[in-house]
Amino acid sequence: MKKLSLYLIAFFAILASPVAAKPNGIASSADPRATAAGAEILAKGGSAADAAMAMMLALTVVEPQSSGIGGGGFLVHYDAGDATISTINGRETAPAAATPQRFTDAEGKPLPFLQAFPGGKSVGVPGNIRLMAEAHRKWGKLKWAEIFKPAIRLADKGFVVNQTLESRLAAIERLWPQFETARSIYWIDGKPAKAGVTLRNPELAKTLKLIAKKGPDAFYNGTIANSIVSSVTKSAVAPGDMTLADLAAYKAVEQNAVCAPYRVYVICGMAPPSSGATTVLQILGSLERFDLKALGKDDPKSWYLIGQAMQLAYADREKYLGDASFVQVPVAGLIDKAYLAERSALIDPARARTDYPAGNPPGAMPRTAAISGEVAGTTHFSAVDARGSIANMTSTIEGPFGSQLVAGGFFLNNELTDFTFAPEKDGAPVANRVEGGKRPLSSMAPTIVFDREGKPVLALGSAGGKRIIMHVTKTLIGVLDFGLPLKQAIAMPNIYFGGGALLVEQNTQLADKAQALANFGQPVKPEDLGSKVNGLQLVDGAWTGAADPRSEGSVISVDRKGRQTVIDGGNLQDGAPAASVG
Repeated sequence: MKKLSLYLIAFFAILASPVAAKPNGIASSADPRATAAGAEILAKGGSAADAAMAMMLALTVVEPQSSGIGGGGFLVHYDAGDATISTINGRETAPAAATPQRFTDAEGKPLPFLQAFPGGKSVGVPGNIRLMAEAHRKWGKLKWAEIFKPAIRLADKGFVVNQTLESRLAAIERLWPQFETARSIYWIDGKPAKAGVTLRNPELAKTLKLIAKKGPDAFYNGTIANSIVSSVTKSAVAPGDMTLADLAAYKAVEQNAVCAPYRVYVICGMAPPSSGATTVLQILGSLERFDLKALGKDDPKSWYLIGQAMQLAYADREKYLGDASFVQVPVAGLIDKAYLAERSALIDPARARTDYPAGNPPGAMPRTAAISGEVAGTTHFSAVDARGSIANMTSTIEGPFGSQLVAGGFFLNNELTDFTFAPEKDGAPVANRVEGGKRPLSSMAPTIVFDREGKPVLALGSAGGKRIIMHVTKTLIGVLDFGLPLKQAIAMPNIYFGGGALLVEQNTQLADKAQALANFGQPVKPEDLGSKVNGLQLVDGAWTGAADPRSEGSVISVDRKGRQTVIDGGNLQDGAPAASVG
């Protein structure tokens, strides 16, 4: 198990003793059925890791458009027993046969995304079951098979289609004439299923029962592995080259957390191939010289500064981030205090710029910058158990319904489209280009925050593709700088950038301040920037939580006697638009 660096211990003398929080359990996810699965496991005495994995499995059933066992994820775990933080990288890998030209045409030009993502070529080797096995081996308390029961029940007995799933099925309808297996599960009488209809997935129930009985190897070998390879290689659309050997060779990897101080806190997240922690920490580090608390959430200048720090950090993200097993990523340099002070000095408090160059962090090798792409999908879930241990995980199959291919009742990811399609730029290799066995760059940002006494006080993450970083950063600023409760921080308007403009969430107070923001010198455009943040917060010694009001997420607390209480149900009402991130 890997501990926080001595650097951080010296900074805050943290993580020296277990958390003195009240012994309750709590679970949060983007779907009430998944949250209920996590709470059920906690009520049975399961660990936070057990509960998180039960939610991951349940989301495979009820949120098939966003995540599941056909994809991968990142887990950040805090062990209250010995006060250590660990992470597990369950990101998908490219098949061994993959080359840098995977998503280029005959002339070497990058394919359009809409041509690249459907079918077999976009599928990476799924990592979530190996991640689950590692988490269970290290921190599990219940038997392996017990964790599968809620998801098996949902697949066997059926689940009610919610508004979000209905909207995603309708949005993807035009693609599915080419994907018969997907239609057979999610279409009724020749049309996508509507909200309120009960769907069963007996093939997925069979798959889950087999893995529950025989363990994780049953996924990576045998009938399930054969089904995955067959779906990929025999796809009617862009058949791929995944082999049984690719599946058998897959490993989830334990990594050191990436941690850095911010004001009186320490913030920890995932190392590469996640760009989440480094970019979040760069944005916050560049903002530390500004008194955001004094400015407050209602001052346009706060959002102007956030927008500038965001664009500054993303410039480094595009140049330096990739799979550290293949390229040298200067993680320590990117979050170095002196480097961030140098970068922050580029921000003019009164006048915007939109052309921030990448910097030269300590330890960086010469490299070219190139834009990578992620679509707004994914899901996040968190759990705290009675001991105070935390499992905080973001999971994905990439875009809505991933590659659109189904094996064993579950969707296979399209994660390989998270690689940068152009393998070279200006004659130099791109850090995030496709290579066999490589894991694509990700913006997933599961985050745990520690206070000055070393207690974990916040665990959160989000869906949203490349916007995940900003959804998480905005929420952190809301809690840590503006002093808001987690629910209010999540509900704050979202912010991003594109096409030279600062993008603000439409129909919000921030959109009403568009002209005031534009006065700083950058065009401002209101857009749909829906999010799906979930998280947990320590308040007065007890854990509470919140789900994004833009979603159908929920939070359930479990007391010592196993009694469950719904403490947040999200605010999405019948007839309201579902969050745009699935």
